[in-house]
Amino acid sequence: MATCETCGNEYDKAFTITRGDRSAVFDSFECAVQAMAPQCDHCGCRILGHGVETADQIYCCAHCARESGHGELADRAAGG
Repeated sequence: MATCETCGNEYDKAFTITRGDRSAVFDSFECAVQAMAPQCDHCGCRILGHGVETADQIYCCAHCARESGHGELADRAAGG
């Protein structure tokens, strides 16, 4: 059995996720998201989709980007 790196649960169906050079073992997707998903630089929620990015920041949505002063970012491309 493997031990989840987020909650410490020992689980016979644990899995490993690798992102870049980091690998970690989890017992659920909830724990994996909590540990590995990026956080919105405005509201702090975990970003599970694509999000929107500036050169050095990531946001969960265009609203959060606008609230942080990045009015040029949009959730969808024009005409899409």
